[in-house]
Amino acid sequence: MATTASTAVHTVLASVTLEVADLEAARRFYDAFGVNTYIRLRASEAHSTGFRGFTLALTVSGPATVDGFVAAAVDAGATVLKPATKSLWGYGGVVQAPDGTIWKIATSAKKDTGPATREIDEFVLLLGVEDVKATKQFYVDRGLAVAKSFGGKYAEFASGPSSPVKLALYKHRALAKDLGVPADGTGSHRIVLGGTVDAFTDPDGFAWETVAPPSPAQS
Repeated sequence: MATTASTAVHTVLASVTLEVADLEAARRFYDAFGVNTYIRLRASEAHSTGFRGFTLALTVSGPATVDGFVAAAVDAGATVLKPATKSLWGYGGVVQAPDGTIWKIATSAKKDTGPATREIDEFVLLLGVEDVKATKQFYVDRGLAVAKSFGGKYAEFASGPSSPVKLALYKHRALAKDLGVPADGTGSHRIVLGGTVDAFTDPDGFAWETVAPPSPAQS
């Protein structure tokens, strides 16, 4: 059963920083993909293999817009992990950027009601965790407010008007299966979360650092 909460948000996820080996190449890719205003990039040679334990998800208005983002990503060098297709919940596909980051582009609409756009309705960071309930409580204790919760399977936090990013939790192996990749991975997550809190690392090794909430145009 789903539960919801209306508690005021005291802590928000203000930014997402991807650690990449080739900074200039990553900038070119994300500019062409059309998501450069939603992420920050940082040069890093941190070791990482396999599934990094997270995905960045774009929710858009319709199937044509999904196809447009997938095509832009592929044209810029991304690999298709799951071709865009219809499902019970809507329409979507999964791609992997040249730097290794996995992106899911989806819509709940099964038919287009207008022309394709380059607009993103929702930007979600979905963390794959071993224990959803325990990690959810960990974040609640640090000031995040739960917006939706489905037992030990999924949790979503309120993002607040100052944050362009929504944070959600999903079971690690279930997330890997949904993305079409093996669940195993070692080394760095290659992602750093910026929040309006003191720096900390969560139970699954995702690191947070203190940042000011970004303006809508900041990248």
